[in-house]
Amino acid sequence: MSRNFEELDYQKTPLGELILRRRRVPIPARGDLEIYEVKLGEAFLMSSLFHDVEEALANLGLGALDAGEWDVVVGGLGLGYTAVAALAHAAVRSLAVIDTLEAVIGWHRRGLVPLGLKLTGDPRCRLVHADFFALAGSPAGFDAGRRSHAVLLDIDHSPRNLLHPRHAAFYSPAGLNALAHHLHPGGVFALWSDDAPDEEFLQSLQAVFATVQAHVVTFPNPLLDRDSASTVYVARKIGAG
Repeated sequence: MSRNFEELDYQKTPLGELILRRRRVPIPARGDLEIYEVKLGEAFLMSSLFHDVEEALANLGLGALDAGEWDVVVGGLGLGYTAVAALAHAAVRSLAVIDTLEAVIGWHRRGLVPLGLKLTGDPRCRLVHADFFALAGSPAGFDAGRRSHAVLLDIDHSPRNLLHPRHAAFYSPAGLNALAHHLHPGGVFALWSDDAPDEEFLQSLQAVFATVQAHVVTFPNPLLDRDSASTVYVARKIGAG
């Protein structure tokens, strides 16, 4: 196989064929870059070329918390950028990263992706093979009834563009209210979306949380030679007292 392209893993999953690949891409003014990409079926899920918004998800979400020590949940492991950005905050006491695709967790444990060993080597971090949406809607939540200070979610492309139709219920006021039950007072739910701010989804968030913001995050896209943009929603539960 060419040194410019390598398929690192292929797995059949309940959501479709999952592929991890590495390739070299010539980028103007930056030379050849080694890029890791994940495909699910015919759709591109993520690329190491673009991770600004994944990091912004952690920084904006955790930046809305009060000072203290935090127990954090990340929904969706991907290439690990949100989780690593969360662990960069010294106040993070524990981090549970939940992914329904066991193969993705395996990539990190085997060191097939650049950030894998950094995550598995941090004692605060544990990788959990589970369905985030099922846990969010369950009475026990993410950790046998233990509440979290922040939940950072990056699984679906947006609240409307879903990886599976069964995820839709989560984005309703009832689904968001179930999630909020698993947050401490003053806790934060933050969500990555590849779409522009969605007024209907903002209204659903406002029906559950005390404060809601939609941050448009722009980042350079060297493949298109222009900026691209995504949205990070940050919703905070009413505080104690």
